[in-house]
Amino acid sequence: MNGKAVGLILVFSALMTGAAVWYLQVYGYYDPIPASAPAAEVRLTSLVTGQPEKIIAAGFQGIDADSSPLRFRACFTTPLGLAVATESFKVYDAATPLNAPGWFDCFNAARIGGDLEAGRAVAFLSVADITPGIDRVVAIYPDGRAYAWHQLNETAEK
Repeated sequence: MNGKAVGLILVFSALMTGAAVWYLQVYGYYDPIPASAPAAEVRLTSLVTGQPEKIIAAGFQGIDADSSPLRFRACFTTPLGLAVATESFKVYDAATPLNAPGWFDCFNAARIGGDLEAGRAVAFLSVADITPGIDRVVAIYPDGRAYAWHQLNETAEK
């Protein structure tokens, strides 16, 4: 075999490996969450009981992956008003939405994070330690738009 053929085989193999890794990271591990699945049930932690309570969620779109507990993302709407929510459920002060894959276009982490910082949305604790060291967080807007994600909590950071 001459050197050009070996070089072409190496370059082609590297390109194919790179394409496979990119595809698996962006598309391969994610699965849509059906609206009827238990993971699509949206809950917020009650100030009174300290337990997660189901809230009404419509138009649920969600994704998750078995490869990491941090890959959960969801978009939905809720008729729950912010005044009632802040009086009834635990506010999550350290909310930091994580980026979603570009193809899951209903979830924009930068916009949600900016709106949380500016007070245009409020984050609530959905479920503490949904997986050890990871909380589910829900951000709600005054118009009823809502977004959910998983993020590391203080026990994971120790």
